[in-house]
Amino acid sequence: MRPLVVLGLVLVVAGVALEGVAAAGECGRASADRMALRLAPCISAADDPQSTPTSSCCSAVHTIGQSPSCLCAVMLSGTARAAGIKPEVAITIPKRCNLVDRPVGYKCGDYTLP
Repeated sequence: MRPLVVLGLVLVVAGVALEGVAAAGECGRASADRMALRLAPCISAADDPQSTPTSSCCSAVHTIGQSPSCLCAVMLSGTARAAGIKPEVAITIPKRCNLVDRPVGYKCGDYTLP
């Protein structure tokens, strides 16, 4: 039983160490996939280019959009892709939220922020 407890502790410590390695990512310590979860209020806005994003969606986009590279990584993340997010629609959310400080013209993969 004791070797299993030690093995468990080693795995936890290794996981914490690997989390620290991610600190150099686009979104700082959090992975783009983890940050994508914060955009859950935007799911309908990311599906329909004609919809008006909710205030909670715009707030989340504004917060994440303080780092254009993070916002881009989130919109193109595996989590966003798995949720069925269309990058060509998601990329328009900052404009539809009327964010004045949005990174207009920022190149995000094959897309450019309007």
